[in-house]
Amino acid sequence: MQNITVMGLIAGLAITGGIAHAADQPLLGIVSISAVEANNARYIAGATAAAKEDGMAVSVIDAAGSADQANSAIQNFAGRGAAAIVDMVFPWSSIGAGLAAAKDAGVPVVTWGGGLGGSVAATNGSGAPIAQPVIDKMVADMGGKGDLLALTYRTGEVCRNRETLLDQVLTKDPDIKVTKNEVRIPGYFEDGAQYANAWLASHPAGEGKQAIWGCWDDPAIGAIGALRQQSRDDVLVYGVNGNAQAIENIKNGHMTATAWEDSYKEGYQMVKLLKDIKTAGAGWTAKAVEVPAVLVTKDTVEQFVKAHPDATGQ
Repeated sequence: MQNITVMGLIAGLAITGGIAHAADQPLLGIVSISAVEANNARYIAGATAAAKEDGMAVSVIDAAGSADQANSAIQNFAGRGAAAIVDMVFPWSSIGAGLAAAKDAGVPVVTWGGGLGGSVAATNGSGAPIAQPVIDKMVADMGGKGDLLALTYRTGEVCRNRETLLDQVLTKDPDIKVTKNEVRIPGYFEDGAQYANAWLASHPAGEGKQAIWGCWDDPAIGAIGALRQQSRDDVLVYGVNGNAQAIENIKNGHMTATAWEDSYKEGYQMVKLLKDIKTAGAGWTAKAVEVPAVLVTKDTVEQFVKAHPDATGQ
């Protein structure tokens, strides 16, 4: 099953830029914002499976949340003559130097959640469409009023777009009072717990509807740790991406909902698209190739796990 081998697969790949590849084997360079984060790891696994089928070697550089490192990594791959480069969630506007180097070298760049712009050839995993079902459910569950802690991350295009969508939806519900805190990469679990502890101190139980939303699952899971330490079961918790920990927390009643993103499929399909991009050359038209998300709640989680057993890593 896909997710059982994801972390082993990542460990077996080059998480640096200095590994040589066979002269007769095209190189796929992957630049990840956090290569070992669960959703990133699934995407890399899918991309690697497709690359292997197409006779490509894969090298992964973990930029550890740094746009400067991402630019350097893309420039590195362009200089090494990569056949193509995948940017994982850094906004296209933040990787201008890398895109320019790749364009000069004739290397196509595609993004996962980085959006379309500049010389980007294709994108998927866009943040807002995946977050929409969770945000809609959260607002409905809160009845349009209450207090919300939003755990954000603005360096990545995905979370930036999800936060923008949240703001847009909440303009219709001004009685939901929002506190925002931005987490770090690395450090999102710890930050989620720390911000939740501080927020809970001023939001005791019994003061109306209360909820915590993470722009992806992991900060929300960090917040769950704080909730459990304080024996607070009155706060609704929402994430996005549907990693194995989130699904398990929904099953156990600690998380209210998440939107499962089939990032393995997104990675696989994006790499398969590279052949068409290369063949079309200058005639290629940049486009989004999205894979719809699946809303998972306590009412649907058992059915979801039966339909997608790989999603829990079992």
